Amino acid sequence: NSSSQLSSLPLQILFYVNGIYYIFYFLATLAMIIYKSQVFSYPDDFLAPDLAVLFLMAMLEVPRLYLGVKGNLTEGEAALGLSLGLTVGSVVLALYLLLWQTYVLWADVVLNALLLSAYGLESGLKVTAIAAFVS
Repeated sequence: NSSSQLSSLPLQILFYVNGIYYIFYFLATLAMIIYKSQVFSYPDDFLAPDLAVLFLMAMLEVPRLYLGVKGNLTEGEAALGLSLGLTVGSVVLALYLLLWQTYVLWADVVLNALLLSAYGLESGLKVTAIAAFVS
């Protein structure tokens, strides 16, 4: 049925909201890492990995959102599937920042809980969209 449109509007809106939220998340997390490095005795060899995880996450976020938007709009299950795969990587990095970074503040918990919730909702909508495109 070539006349029906299968791309997901809720997913498209979520990509937009996640893109805006991620900018806020990145800046807030970076500011908190800088704050923690000044206020707490932050071991030098722990600062670099925490920063590296944040920057790696930012580098994953761009293709993750781009492929998701492109896959949804063109009804391309491959691009959407790749975006889903990158989301798994982003979830692992967010879990690191939530559970294993050197100092975890309540603000880290809130920021990461929101991000992980958004990733979960987005992933569910991606799987649903991929299923619609394939059928």
